[in-house]
Amino acid sequence: MHLRHLIPLFDRARERSEPLVLATVVDTAGSTYTKRGAQMLFTRDERYSGMLSGGCLEADLAGHARSVAATGEPRRIRYDQTAPDAELLGLGSGCEGTMDILLQRLDPAGRWEPLAGMLEAFRARRAESVLLVVQSRDPTLPLGSGRFASTGAGFGAGADDDARVARALRAAPAPAPGAGAQLHRDVVPGVDALSLPVDPPAQILLLGAGPDARPVAELLAFLDWDVTVTDHRAQYAQREFFARAYEVRTTEVPAIAQYLAARRADVTAAPFDAAVVMSHHLESDREYLRALAATGIPYLGLLGPAARRDKILAGLGDDARRVTGRLHAPIGLAIGATTPEGIALSIVAEIHACLGRGSPHPREASGR
Repeated sequence: MHLRHLIPLFDRARERSEPLVLATVVDTAGSTYTKRGAQMLFTRDERYSGMLSGGCLEADLAGHARSVAATGEPRRIRYDQTAPDAELLGLGSGCEGTMDILLQRLDPAGRWEPLAGMLEAFRARRAESVLLVVQSRDPTLPLGSGRFASTGAGFGAGADDDARVARALRAAPAPAPGAGAQLHRDVVPGVDALSLPVDPPAQILLLGAGPDARPVAELLAFLDWDVTVTDHRAQYAQREFFARAYEVRTTEVPAIAQYLAARRADVTAAPFDAAVVMSHHLESDREYLRALAATGIPYLGLLGPAARRDKILAGLGDDARRVTGRLHAPIGLAIGATTPEGIALSIVAEIHACLGRGSPHPREASGR
């Protein structure tokens, strides 16, 4: 479950100074609904946000969370779905795997860490990594303590001891880029720690805001990605049509290059991960691609059949070579889509596969 889904419950509890319990999947084996690093929140009265097991374990986990909220003592719990009595206990999820989950209380005394710092980074669209102690035989490094990579600040051991925790963990291995949550055993003797990356939401640019762009934007937003929609036609680039988009703007086609250059120069703006060209206007799409050629955006998608793609590329001259290897045209996966919604699904699926280092098979035959 994405961090974004934890924000409403976290903000409400912090405003009221009501303690929460953070559940973090430390490790898994076999088939499980979620994997290492997945998180959810519980309140003292067993309300929760997020999901770790598809609903099979949450009720039991809420009971353990209530105890952690009352005592303040972190606890590590194992659910073994391979055990023969799992069904009898009402915990059988059908996944036939094991999950180790750490429960820790978040409260004002502990500065609501580590979730406060993780959400601060997420809201700022800033990458962060948290090293969280998940197994310890060292009383000076308690469960739930840890260190933020960006600032080196420690947490979870009390105001007088957080700095010592930070020093003890500073020699831990740096997280591997794109590797997701990683479990490091014996980062210091007797202590295992989980490296939790906080990745900014993917940034997607839609160049073209016609009616068929709306389901694309909606599906991208459903994935909790930030979608920027722009069009030179003000009647299309309307917030009412793209309610969940991060930004909706009217930009003349010749000004797109300047907009992209300004965005690259802005150190506070996260770079775009993908751009989709879908204005349905040949000259506009050509100029959009010309502007995108000067960027390093790794995924570029162009709506339309192969013949239209070739015509656009022929008009780009030397800029055509600068999009080679990044351009997906015709855009989308071959799922037999014919409706705007189905085509949107094929487009978003291909972007998801490419950003996730999958191996999509472009839809070359019939393009959209």
